Parts: sequence; C-alpha cells; structure tokens
Amino acid sequence: MLSRRQLLRTSALLGLGVPALTAASGPVRAQEAREEGAAQARAATDTRPNLILVVADDLGYGALGSYGQKKIRTPVLDRMARQGLRFTQAYAAASVCAPSRCSLYTGLHTGHSRVRQNPRAGLPNGLREEDTTFAEALRDAGYRTGLFGKWGLGPERGGQPSHPNARGFQDFYGYINHRHAHDYYPEHLWRDGERVRLKANRQGRQGAYAPDLLRDRAVSFIKKSGEKPFLLVYTPNLPHSPSDVPGLGRYRNKPWPRADRGHAAQITLLDSHLGDLLDALPKGRRTIVLVTSDNGPHEEGGVDPDRFDANGRLRGYKRNLYEGGIRVPLIAWGPGLVKRGRSSRVTQHTDLFPTLAEFAKAAVPRHLDGTSLRGTLIGGRGQAPAKHLYWYRSETHSTRRANAAENGSVTRMAEAVRQGDWKLVRFAPGSGRPRSDSGWRTELYDLGKDPGERRNLASRHPEVVIRLSRLASASWAG
Repeated sequence: MLSRRQLLRTSALLGLGVPALTAASGPVRAQEAREEGAAQARAATDTRPNLILVVADDLGYGALGSYGQKKIRTPVLDRMARQGLRFTQAYAAASVCAPSRCSLYTGLHTGHSRVRQNPRAGLPNGLREEDTTFAEALRDAGYRTGLFGKWGLGPERGGQPSHPNARGFQDFYGYINHRHAHDYYPEHLWRDGERVRLKANRQGRQGAYAPDLLRDRAVSFIKKSGEKPFLLVYTPNLPHSPSDVPGLGRYRNKPWPRADRGHAAQITLLDSHLGDLLDALPKGRRTIVLVTSDNGPHEEGGVDPDRFDANGRLRGYKRNLYEGGIRVPLIAWGPGLVKRGRSSRVTQHTDLFPTLAEFAKAAVPRHLDGTSLRGTLIGGRGQAPAKHLYWYRSETHSTRRANAAENGSVTRMAEAVRQGDWKLVRFAPGSGRPRSDSGWRTELYDLGKDPGERRNLASRHPEVVIRLSRLASASWAG
C-alpha cells in the first residue's frame, strides 16, 4: 500500500486530487501532525542550495564578453564570470540540439544515450520510461523542480513518457519539440500537459514574444520557491534562428545585415533575462547558477557567426565535431559557494547530472558517463574528469560554413574522441556507421598546442590514431 508521502508525490505528478483523509481517527491525525512538524523542521535545517541551470540555444564559445566577445554586450554574464568560475574547456555532448540535450539530462554521452540525432522518421526522438534524468533524481531528493523554455525531446503532446512532467519536472512551461521552438511568436505554448493558446500581441503578431513569457514564468517559479530547495532549468530558444527580437535594441542602427543585428540583440536580451532571474533570487538560501549552451554557433537565417567570432576563432560551427561546434561557455556562479577564477578542467555536459545530484545529496544511476564538478566549483579536491570524451554526429542538414569546415563532409556520419590533449575526429564513408574501423577518414589534433585544429597529425602518430579509434568503437553501444 502507498504511504501518504508516496500518494502525495504520485498525485502531484499525475495531476490527481489527493483522497480526503479528514475522517481519519485521532491517532492517525496525530501521526500526520508529527510527520508534518518533522518535515517543517527538516526544511528549516536544509542547507542544500537552490540550483539553476541555464541552457542557451546555439550560443557559441566566443559569444560572451567574458570569452572574448567585442561587439555584443553581455554585462550580466560577464559579471557572473568575474564573480564565479569560468570554464575554458567545457563541451556540449553533441553538435546539434536534440542529442545534446538528451545527454545533458541523462548524463550519458551520445554513444550511450537514447537520442543521438535530431528528429527524423524511424529514429528515437524522445525519452522513455526507463530513462532517468537529473530532474527525477532531484525531485526524489525533495527538490521542487521546474523547466521553462525549450525541452526539445519527444512528440508535441501531453501524457507521454518523454514529456517534461514525466521526466521529473513538476512545473513546465514552454516548447516540447525543437521545431516548435523555432517560432518566437507561437500560436501556443505548453503549460504542463495543457496546450495553451496565446493572444495576439499589440503589433498584431500571431502570439506574444515567447522568450519574455518564459522569463516571466521562471521568475515566478523562483519567487514561489517556499521552504524547499528548488531546481530551475531555464532553456530559452535564444539565440537560435530566426533572429527575431522586438526592436533590435542597441543594435538597431548598426551597419550590419538585419539577421546579424537581430542575433546580437537576442544574445543581449538573454543576458538581460539572466539579470531578472538573479534579481528574483531568495535571500534565505544560497543558489548556484550554471550557464551554458547546447552547441556551437549557428549560421541559419543569414547570420554570419564570423562577424562576431562567435566560435572564439576555433575551427567549426554548429554541426561540426571540431572545437567550434562543441566547445561552449560554462559559467558557474554562487556567492559563498562557488570559488572565483578560471578552470581548464576538461568537462562535458554529461558531468552536470552527477554535479547537481551531489549538491542535492540525491541518488544517481550507475554507469553515468560524467563525473561531478562539485569539488572543482567549491575549490576543494574534485573528482577527476572522465578518462575520455566521446561525440557522435549523424546529420542530414547542411549549412555552408559548417560543410566547408570539414571539406564537404557535414552529412557524413562522424565521431570524435578526446583523451588528454589528443583529439581524434573521423568521418565514415557515408551517412551510416560502419561495422569496422576500416574506411574512415581520420584526423588527429594536439589541442594543447593547436586548439584551432589546423595541423592534422594522424600520419605522424599512427599509434595514437589506433588507440583513440579503438576508444571510439568501444564508446558506441548500438
């Protein structure tokens, strides 16, 4: 039989009413009162921090002032970087949206995760009941959990296993699938399992400007946090294409094409929204904020990422497994908790699940591919990085700069492995993954000496190529 606590949790997740227990006997009511008092006492002594994870959409490694950006203003994020810890070798788990987010939520790299490519017919595009996210772990550890923005996984309907409510988020408002998130003035957004139609705005557009609505919901979630610690995942669709933003702000009169002015304005708006979230933080409990991106900079809709050095002058863009496509900003901020400075620790988004779980004192599944960053963040002795990092790429869509970066191979299946400073990038003969290690076009780079991946050393170090190729094959689970 379910306990009352289990019944309350199940009812909350399913949106059901809790059966009335007011007719219970005196001893039962007394026991409930004692349990309630104990819960309140635990809440009063619960020192676990609030946790906020911000995942921008297509924000390149060089798009923020703290990472060298000169043309786009990001004062809030730059201040967070000065007051917190800025990572210089942080990686998304994939070079496009859906597989990157799947790995981020589940702690499994793209050789092990459920979703390994953007949605297309006949391939998994959502999570299942047997998949576990960090939101589920933190919810079960007593955190109030909310996601506001782009989920990007699974079909656009409620009541299915890949819906955020089914994967640990008690509150959800935003876009379920990634195609819907391309619309900044959508006809509807989702509130939990309900499709909510949006009213036309003052300019007569189809709906309200979605990023502002997402920001408002996230701020409201923070202000209603109550006694329990919370996990807030804020995933706006900024600065994904199209470069749609009201007014263009300070970039209105820049001598740039409309798409570039809009793109810059989107990034500055994202920065402003982060300021709104920080202003709403409660005073009674410390908070850790992590800010990152799902992959490298895009070039869709006429945006020129080279105008802004959006990849930090690294090689590649969104869709490439070169550094420019997968190395991303990662800023950790938490006054009184997170140390100040810069970290060169090699880390992938697969590290975020164990990190959040360790701060929350939550249980984690076995065999995650990441390791916790908690020690690195607080200045203690942290866990060692994963022994190697792995990426898989299977993409049918091509963009000009991304295709040119890899000499016309962007629609070929590709893999990358990083171990120490060595990085292997290899391209399959076609769109599918070969069953053997023969037939690949292989490149090898020493990132310690050549972070821009300009000198292919594969012919000089065949023994390293063999070792990393075996690692790549061993990292793939069919």
